[in-house]
Amino acid sequence: MKKRTIALLLLIIGLALSIAFIMKIEFPQGFELYFKRAYYNQYGPLAISVELLFASYYLFIGHKKTNFTLALFGFTALLDPFFNQIGLFNSIVPLYGTIILAICAVLCLWLAFSNPFKLKRLSHLAAILSVVLGVFIELFFNYI
Repeated sequence: MKKRTIALLLLIIGLALSIAFIMKIEFPQGFELYFKRAYYNQYGPLAISVELLFASYYLFIGHKKTNFTLALFGFTALLDPFFNQIGLFNSIVPLYGTIILAICAVLCLWLAFSNPFKLKRLSHLAAILSVVLGVFIELFFNYI
């Protein structure tokens, strides 16, 4: 498959999931409820799908940070079900979202590390940073 075809497919998936996750956000009645943790936890799935949007857009235009954003999305999307399985937190990503995001994450990690489109290679430091940022994003929306 060509780079733009894969990028367009991932962009459509990211957009569809973003819309689905936005529709599930419940806005509270009252000012003080906006400062509760439960309100901010709702944005976790949306953050993952927005990462997919950025990664696919960068892939589409051939940006120099494409492999980093692909790896960041891949690790974040796979860490969510992993942390859920080990009992660190209960993920609020619906099952359909988890499955779709996991499939896209595996594809994105393969693209980031194998570099089939000859973009800027992912350094060891950037790979480690993408894992650390993925953990931080997951913990921010689910645990803090």
